[in-house]
Amino acid sequence: MTAARGTTSTKTSSKTRAKATADVSSAKTAAATKAPQNVPAKAAASTGAAAARQPKPLGHVTFVGVGPGDPALLTLAGRDVLANADAVVVEGPEHDAFLAYCKPGVEVVDGSGAEGSRALKIAARARLVVKTAKTSANVVRLLTGDPFTFSSGAEEAAACRKAGIGFNVIPGVSEVSAVPTYAGIPLTVKGEREVTVLDLAEAKLDFTKVHPKQTLVLLNATDVLKDATAALIEAGFDAGTPVAATVGGTTTAQTSVVGTLATIVTDLRAAKVTGEAVIVVGSVVEQREALSWFETKPLFGWRILVPRTKDQAGPLMDRLRRYGAMPEEVPTISVEPPRNPQQMDKAIRGLVEGRYEWVAFTSVNAVKAVREKFDEYGLDARAFSGLKIAAVGDKTAEAIAAWGIRPDLTPTGEQSAAGLVEDWPPFDELLDPINRVFLPRADIATETLVAGLTDLGWEVDDVTAYRTVRAAPPPAPTREAIKSGKFDAVVFTSSSTVRNLVGIAGKPHASTVIAVIGPATLKTAEEHGLRVDAMAESPSAEELAEALARFGANRRDTMVEAGEVVTRPSERRSGSRRKS
Repeated sequence: MTAARGTTSTKTSSKTRAKATADVSSAKTAAATKAPQNVPAKAAASTGAAAARQPKPLGHVTFVGVGPGDPALLTLAGRDVLANADAVVVEGPEHDAFLAYCKPGVEVVDGSGAEGSRALKIAARARLVVKTAKTSANVVRLLTGDPFTFSSGAEEAAACRKAGIGFNVIPGVSEVSAVPTYAGIPLTVKGEREVTVLDLAEAKLDFTKVHPKQTLVLLNATDVLKDATAALIEAGFDAGTPVAATVGGTTTAQTSVVGTLATIVTDLRAAKVTGEAVIVVGSVVEQREALSWFETKPLFGWRILVPRTKDQAGPLMDRLRRYGAMPEEVPTISVEPPRNPQQMDKAIRGLVEGRYEWVAFTSVNAVKAVREKFDEYGLDARAFSGLKIAAVGDKTAEAIAAWGIRPDLTPTGEQSAAGLVEDWPPFDELLDPINRVFLPRADIATETLVAGLTDLGWEVDDVTAYRTVRAAPPPAPTREAIKSGKFDAVVFTSSSTVRNLVGIAGKPHASTVIAVIGPATLKTAEEHGLRVDAMAESPSAEELAEALARFGANRRDTMVEAGEVVTRPSERRSGSRRKS
């Protein structure tokens, strides 16, 4: 994601700044409008006209390879040039993920609309790149894979050179090597170092010139695979030569089918795999059984529902993708200010006036709410001077640390309100000058912490800092997928996400794996008739994803040990709903 850049300012007199600005502005205006001395008016006019006729400098184009599908394969050099781009030429929605690295206001030019033959499409995109460079100073052209490997980068770069436009090229990861690697197939092994890459899209190839004792990588072969395999066998390849076809390579939708030259067409049809594939032919395919690393991830291919507030879904979804999952966010709640802000206003004033001994933060949203109030009043972290700070959970502690504050107390055991009470010191009249605690919280938070602190002798100002509001129901297809078990798992990050998801979409199907972030969420899920399969060891998005991944790995190992075909939970749906 693109980080927002802050600005700093020095405290100078506003009148002084205004005067200085006016003086500088007046001087610039006078210099700009004053004609050069000793130059006749006619000559000055001619000089101005000549300047107006000066051609606008042409822009510069950087061709960037973004890899075959996985956004993480973008190079650091590619990321850096995107950050400075004035215009970006893309080929379609598959490049949208890379626009997050661009500065606000960047011009996005869609180059996917060209029609006709491959040559006509390349020519049209080349003209578009040149046209964009004539109006924008710094143009980035994104190309799938590597710009100069089975791509149109070379032709487009030649068009730029012909038009007098400078360019440079940032290599990308080519599908030729990346897709087999993600499928667990090395293109070379000891004793086999020869690789031939054939693009079957442009012309009919003479396979009699291809040596059988080597590795072949076939591109754009899906539509002609039957003819290609027959031709290879006729050219001397053994019909039993191993073949692997991979569709959706490097993405969580990747699917690989393994067969032989004689069977691969039938195998693909039986597996109902469609789409353009990268096909590897040769004995190296046999390495896949031992080296498959991507498609054997614990959550590979799992469709996981993430009911969460929109601004907090990112880290959890990123971690789930790391384990091979396909997460889908469904907003169930939004965080909004309290209906009556007077309670928070009073608490903040009391904090500044020394009314409290402690401030207890139980969530990142609570930290955010207090910080927004501080900004409203022109306060900063110095207002916490002399106060003790408590925090529940690593993420809450990190949010406080980002403010420049180190929490004085975090639970040593269970990361929850109950865990915080366990470690909270009792009020001591001799040691504690003040007996009040400021507790900013959600409008639907539990009373565990308030009751526990009260029992320890503290007086708690229990203040509603923010509200959680139920979102609108998701689209009908999503609701149907939840109820019918088409999601493999649901991850709940709070009790409110449980209540709201059930309220707006219904209960997940009995086959759906349920993972929760902590004991309170576990209890709420069970109250709604859901059996919980995995729970985070500590309340964080990372630990929640870890817990689900462990469950997925154990489930996979059990199937393998039993000699069963590894399937996803959605592929083994039962008709009964969960019971606690």
